[in-house]
Formats: sequence, structure tokens, C-alpha cells
Amino acid sequence: QVQLVESGGGLVQSGGSLRLSCAVSGFSLGDYATGWFRQAPGKEREGVACISSDGMTAYEDSAKGRFTISKDNAGNTLLLQMHSLKPEDTAVYYCAARYGRGCQSGVRYWGQGTPVTVSS
Repeated sequence: QVQLVESGGGLVQSGGSLRLSCAVSGFSLGDYATGWFRQAPGKEREGVACISSDGMTAYEDSAKGRFTISKDNAGNTLLLQMHSLKPEDTAVYYCAARYGRGCQSGVRYWGQGTPVTVSS
């Protein structure tokens, strides 16, 4: 049974940092691409960052230089370190696993989401 369980969200002031974690069970992070998405109120869900099975990363433009995606294959945990947070980063953040090894494949599994609120 595949499970993705996010944690680490919360309330932070503008300019602050947060680290999101996603505990993965039911498959190995070394076998599939995984990533983070977010959905702000009234907006569509959007991709934030992705990491392929072999560790190549990709970021949405607004996340470049501020967010870092990484994974601990041994612990089967996906991470998202976020710095210089802005109010527009406020959203529910979702961990996701893709169908294939690369970031171009579609999403197969979703976590339940963790809310991030950035106050101005």
C-alpha cells in the first residue's frame, strides 16, 4: 500500500523558512520521480519542484533560488527546504509520486497535503 504523508507546514513570517517532509511507504524513492505541488485558495494546483529517481531536480520559476528539493533514499523521505518565503507562497503543499523515473511523467500518487501560511 502506497502512502505519502507530509509534515512540516505551518505559519511563518515573510522572509522566514520552513522545511517540509514527506514520509513515503509502499515504493522506493530510488525507483520513481517525486515532487512537491501546491494549491493556493482559488487557484489551480501547480508544480513547485521535482526530483527524478536518479536525483536530477527541476523547479518552478518562483521557487528557483529559494526552494531546494532533496530526498533521503535510505529513509525514503522527500524534503522541501523553503527560504525567503513570501505571502504568495501561502498554499497547501502536496507530496506526489510520478508514474516513471523522470519528472515528465504524470502523477500517480498524492499525499494529503500540509498547509503553509506566510504572513506579511
